[in-house]
Amino acid sequence: MLTTDSLRKIDREIAKYPAEQKQSAVMSALIIAQDEKGWLSTELMDYIAAYLEMPPVAVYEVATFYSMYNLHKTGKYKLTLCTCLPCGLQGSLEAADHLREKLGIDFNETTPDGRFTLKEGECMGACAMAPVLLVNNKKMHDFMSKEKLDQLIESLK
Repeated sequence: MLTTDSLRKIDREIAKYPAEQKQSAVMSALIIAQDEKGWLSTELMDYIAAYLEMPPVAVYEVATFYSMYNLHKTGKYKLTLCTCLPCGLQGSLEAADHLREKLGIDFNETTPDGRFTLKEGECMGACAMAPVLLVNNKKMHDFMSKEKLDQLIESLK
């Protein structure tokens, strides 16, 4: 279900823990699997559970608790905008309105061309740099004015 390269990466994560606690690598294993497949299907989570010798429900609990995991197919670029109170007070709600209008979608939707999915995020620990936006859970962009949002969208097209 996963390439040998991904399995090697998961094995490196497992090696960081005592042998009897290999399930501690579940978060990393899910990220590695998601990086390869783009999202986490039930079958893929079951595979990770078997690989880590843990109950599937324990993997589901992790995957559903954290917003960084994609439980459905997303666009090529998943844009996650922090909308919690401190960021909201510093312009993220206006940034959200701008993104929804520019992309023609709402939160938890994907553009018809499959390029962008817009997600609402909770605190990203960068309140002083709000509004902040994550691209594919990997790259954070800060101080996102309307102009910077427009530039980012154009650079990702």
